[in-house]
Amino acid sequence: MSSDSATSPSPKSALFAQFAEIAKALGHAHRLTILELLAQRERSVEDLATAARLSFANASQHLRLMRQAGLLLSRRDGKQILYRLSDPAVLDLVAALHRVGERNVAEVREIVGGYFRGRDALEAVSHAELARRMRDGLVTVLDVRPEDEFDDGHLPQAINMPLRKLETKLRDLPKDREIVAYCRGAYCVFSFEAVALLRQHGFNARRLEDGFPEWKAAGLPFV
Repeated sequence: MSSDSATSPSPKSALFAQFAEIAKALGHAHRLTILELLAQRERSVEDLATAARLSFANASQHLRLMRQAGLLLSRRDGKQILYRLSDPAVLDLVAALHRVGERNVAEVREIVGGYFRGRDALEAVSHAELARRMRDGLVTVLDVRPEDEFDDGHLPQAINMPLRKLETKLRDLPKDREIVAYCRGAYCVFSFEAVALLRQHGFNARRLEDGFPEWKAAGLPFV
């Protein structure tokens, strides 16, 4: 065996090094926020910086790193650079982080139990249950994301009432059947706050178990 082959990394080691670069690209809270935003729709750097409350330069740096790691794709549209998720499997990767954290990290369990489950102790509605109740006409589906995200795709029959406007529009919602609210994902606070507000005003309300991106990734119908 030559000295070169003896010192060069094995194919498995080379693969693991590349996988480690992907994991490294996930290693920042701002990047996870950006991924959640891009799971809703394609966005410009400027839009992402505003939505994530970052400077343009900071957002650009995070985006470049995630694109280099294969998590994102980009394209030019005039003077703007638009970004999107490279693959639905990116959502699976983030969901796996959530599961590992909830099962094994005390600080994560404390936050989830203290805020999220404190705001809503009822079991969330599963995809299958919501699809069945929609088919039978037994539920009002409420999308509490911003209007631009709703316009780019939403559940069939969903009504868009962004959280910031919800309290002024409660009179437009029926009180004689269940309301299921959803937003960007499993930890999106919009749906938790929306359900809490609805219950305070006498509505029968629950959350979808996650958000629009997960619904779409599951192969369920959307418009």
